[in-house]
Amino acid sequence: MNRNRLLIAALMLMAMMSISVMAQPRPQTAAPKPTPTPFPRPTATPFPRPTATPLPRPAATPAVTAAVPESKIALIDTVMFGDEKNGIFLYVDAARKVELEFQPRTNELKNLQTRLNTLATEIQTLRKSTVVDQKTVQAKLAEGERLQQEAASKKERLDEDVSQRYRQVVSPISNQIGSALDQFARQRGITMTLDMSKLLPAILTALPTVDITQAFIADFNSKNPRSGAAPRP
Repeated sequence: MNRNRLLIAALMLMAMMSISVMAQPRPQTAAPKPTPTPFPRPTATPFPRPTATPLPRPAATPAVTAAVPESKIALIDTVMFGDEKNGIFLYVDAARKVELEFQPRTNELKNLQTRLNTLATEIQTLRKSTVVDQKTVQAKLAEGERLQQEAASKKERLDEDVSQRYRQVVSPISNQIGSALDQFARQRGITMTLDMSKLLPAILTALPTVDITQAFIADFNSKNPRSGAAPRP
């Protein structure tokens, strides 16, 4: 009886073991992945470029021959017009006349400037002394300021009056000189006259014959001599 039971139990155990083995999943063999076939790339067909059509060239214009006028350039130094010995006498005398008319007012301004210079020296001396008298210094400073204002006002009025008188006396002679210079140049075939006093840094070379300063001054003085003695200070 016991043997039969043991035999049956052994058979049942064996059957259960075989069922358990059959129930386990079997390992699957990985299938090789297929190699992807690359898609063929289309061959790029270049677009045809249009052929450039050259622009028509304009017909050559025949050269026009123009006559170049003859030119003759001269130099003149207008600063020499005011030279007392070798300048234009009418111009020198007129400028001297205006200067003499305002000589007293010009001397007054010079005296004011001298007084201002003296005050400045006195103030410096006072400030350098051992005992500084502030009251005296302040008084001289006030006097100096008053003199400066007086000198500035008188100089401004003097400049205005001199300019007005200069236009009345000297400007007509300057216009006369300008007209004479134009005539002088035309008679000698000069097409352009340059003021050497204003262009001197730009002039690198020039023949002495190009300078007509003294020739023009002599010509003008001969046609416009002094009517009397030159004004004296």
